[in-house]
Amino acid sequence: MSDPEPCRIKQEETEELIDVIVKEESEELSDDEEKHHVKSETETFLLKTTTAENDFTCTQCGKSLSCKYTLNLHMRIHTGEKPHRCDQCNKTFLRPSELTKHLRVHTKEKPYSCSECGKSFTQQSGLKLHEKIHTGVKEFVCFACKKTFIRAPELKQHQRIHTGEKPYVCSHCNKTFSRIQPLKAHQMIHTGEKPYTCTHCGKSFRHSTSLNRHNLIHTGEKTHQCEQCSKTFLRPLDLKIHLRVHTKEKNYLCTLCGKSFTTQSTLRLHQKIHAGLREFVCFDCKKTFITLGDLKQHQRIHTGERPFVCSHCGKTFRYSGHLKAHERTHTGEKPFTCTQCWKGFTRSTHLNKHMRIHS
Repeated sequence: MSDPEPCRIKQEETEELIDVIVKEESEELSDDEEKHHVKSETETFLLKTTTAENDFTCTQCGKSLSCKYTLNLHMRIHTGEKPHRCDQCNKTFLRPSELTKHLRVHTKEKPYSCSECGKSFTQQSGLKLHEKIHTGVKEFVCFACKKTFIRAPELKQHQRIHTGEKPYVCSHCNKTFSRIQPLKAHQMIHTGEKPYTCTHCGKSFRHSTSLNRHNLIHTGEKTHQCEQCSKTFLRPLDLKIHLRVHTKEKNYLCTLCGKSFTTQSTLRLHQKIHAGLREFVCFDCKKTFITLGDLKQHQRIHTGERPFVCSHCGKTFRYSGHLKAHERTHTGEKPFTCTQCWKGFTRSTHLNKHMRIHS
């Protein structure tokens, strides 16, 4: 009978595991069997048997494995055993190779570089996935909408849009999510965790995107400009919303009173009026508010805080809107114009009062 096919094992793990598995196998042999055990320990470890007598099948799930080593590794999935521990963060792993890869997180080692753009990666698998961006390969197709993806997990996540599946559940409020990252971000609301801190002012945020957006306040960079009035904005989304002022577009309609709004967020705030929901309470006077911003503005009455300062005369204001209106007395700007006689005004309330003359 010919020798069975060798069991394929990663080279970096072979030397360590030969000693472990051979010891286990030799302990299982009887005294009689040891007398006739003529093959070397290394040969015994590397040989894979295909006979029913030495079938390597998981007793928990029935899966068949190629050799004793892979069976032992597989069994750790059921037992939860992760014997290889990182000495930096105490995270544990099934295999030594997984620990080796993980350590690159701490060492910042990225040995795999893209020949097209020079971007480097900690794992070869990460590089291979990245290279598909350059080649344009998207081999995973959604049969519902024909959208294509580079990786199978991305397709699986996308398909939840069609199935409505939300497998990730918040342990605090039972809210469900289709992806794990939004769940993690949501749970910070309950824990109060804000891991992203601004190096300029020390303010903390739950999301890195919120920190990046906040940093623009310090840099003063507003690269997105309106072609209609030349007003500039921090984000393209802010510009897109602003353009509705010029187009008069109000796509978000209240089903209760018919009032329409330029953004969905303002519609949601408006709907709280109908629901009678005023969840933000002033602890000084017990007055309630629909939004946190309204409460913060109100609290300045009690604290005396006037954070908005005129750059021309130093006068201070509680609200940014009052400061903007005041500054027009210095600049002479009159942005509110009567469509009947073209007279300009510094405030919208003044224009509204003037319009009564024509009506």
